[in-house]
Amino acid sequence: MKLLFAEDDPDVTRGVVAILERNKYVVDAVDNGRDAYDYLMDGDYDAAILDVMMPGMNGDEVVRRIRKEGRTIPVMLLTAMDEIEDRIDGLDAGADDYLTKPFASGELLARVRALLRRAQSYTPDVLRFKDISLDCTTYRLTCAKKQTTLSKKTFQIAEMFLRSPGVILSAEKMMEHIWGWDTEAEINVVWVNISTLRKALAEIGSEVRIRMVRGAGYVME
Repeated sequence: MKLLFAEDDPDVTRGVVAILERNKYVVDAVDNGRDAYDYLMDGDYDAAILDVMMPGMNGDEVVRRIRKEGRTIPVMLLTAMDEIEDRIDGLDAGADDYLTKPFASGELLARVRALLRRAQSYTPDVLRFKDISLDCTTYRLTCAKKQTTLSKKTFQIAEMFLRSPGVILSAEKMMEHIWGWDTEAEINVVWVNISTLRKALAEIGSEVRIRMVRGAGYVME
């Protein structure tokens, strides 16, 4: 799952991004409302967490503008303000949830999970396709009684495939979704991780294959 986090305090950003990444989320972080708006309009995100008081454009205005453009991505506003009027303004702008700083990491994660459930039908911690299952809490890929533990990036690619079986995913889409826009990594990291995933599937004896579609991308079938 890919999240956008917008906050102008670098200390808060470092802490929250670390928490989210330790819990298997891919996170892009920006420090102003203008960039948050641009990323949400052009990027592929499952949810967003926006600070209300940001330079360039405040969080309420970012939400208001993306909703006007038809973006339905779930958004949680994050702020030090605790007045009821502030929460009403944010929710009226189109936010789905509101969390007041300071907050506990457990509550943040619980609210993120709730946001993601609102975005789509509930998705379990274990994803299944044909003869394989992928445990999103342990990174374990299993077929029958054999299993292997995937590295973080290979797991994230496997998760993309299992959430969209039969759908062709381009290398560029995987690159953007997992490594982010501002990565310095080369496109070949996608190919390397797909090769690793193919080897893992063979290692556990699965009949599932990842096929390259020339000029389009890859599909799990």
